[in-house]
Amino acid sequence: MDDDDRPRPRGDAASLLSRESLDSYSRDELDARVALLEAEIERVKAHKAKVSAHMSAADALFARKAP
Repeated sequence: MDDDDRPRPRGDAASLLSRESLDSYSRDELDARVALLEAEIERVKAHKAKVSAHMSAADALFARKAP
């Protein structure tokens, strides 16, 4: 089984961030954090699109053709 097929460990970065208290952050710090997280979301979406395109190309290449 590939590592990609396994469930993410509970201690991954997103899980840790979601449990962090935000009480000590100023408004400016929260704005900066939101901007950073939005940039990370865009990076993940771009990578997901790249992976999807790669998988589609592989599926097209190895697809069985009807006789």
